Amino acid sequence: MEELNHTAVTAYLLKILSINSNGEDIEWLEEQKKRILEDTAGIKLFMAFSQASRYFRKDLNQLSDADLADADKLVSGFRPDRWNRLQTARTYLLLHFAAKDANHFLKSLERLLEAADMHEQEAIYAALPVFPYQEHLKLRAAEGLRTNITSVFDAIALNNPYPYRYLDEPAWNQMVLKSFFLQRPIYQIHGADERANAELAKILIDYAHERWAAGREVMPELWRFVGPFLTEDQLQDVQKVLQEGTALEKEAVLLACSQSGLPAAEKLVEAHGDVKAKITAGEITWETIGKTYLEKL
Repeated sequence: MEELNHTAVTAYLLKILSINSNGEDIEWLEEQKKRILEDTAGIKLFMAFSQASRYFRKDLNQLSDADLADADKLVSGFRPDRWNRLQTARTYLLLHFAAKDANHFLKSLERLLEAADMHEQEAIYAALPVFPYQEHLKLRAAEGLRTNITSVFDAIALNNPYPYRYLDEPAWNQMVLKSFFLQRPIYQIHGADERANAELAKILIDYAHERWAAGREVMPELWRFVGPFLTEDQLQDVQKVLQEGTALEKEAVLLACSQSGLPAAEKLVEAHGDVKAKITAGEITWETIGKTYLEKL
């Protein structure tokens, strides 16, 4: 993992806040930063973290392509355009907390989360990829994914490179499975293809069988995680979708087949030349499938 340059990250956050906020709000933020730096107990941090909602709105950051490129250079996959101004300000304050060590930082984070409302939790979890002591945050991230609040779950699971980089395989697999349960936009999971694994494919096939047995539909993006590990035995499931599924579901299983390497699966793709042509042309991708599915919900 690359070493985070927290000085560069905080400078970047201040820059985008300055673009999206007025001068008085930035003055307040800088004053709180000074107080937080002088207070290792965390009291000033807790106060400022809560009070930030008086100064910063929940409007999304408006960033240029150059701003986004700079963010990706700081942390690959970092998407501050998905953050609102209040989240950004709270992250800026958190990054100036002078934690003595990982244990001190984690205990302070736990205290914040104990009293945090939904929006404060979202800010904390979305900021995981830019926090110090990232190796020590894995259990906290996994615990956060157990939430019943969809927006908090999204803050960790979607447009966030932390799970891809740090969650172990069981925690990653559970996150992906829960994303299907909650019908979240799977294409927004960072590193989905890189973290696909045989155990996850098996889990999702079992999940699909349960859904079918209950007469319920299966999100087409499920096949994204099955394709690279598709087996001969599972081709009967593919055939089921090709015979009974919607047009979008058929596109998904054929895209999965095209990525499987199985000769029998490749023959199925060949038999659907119109879909194969669109896959080859890049007109059918997991992102287009995911977006189309969500539009129909």
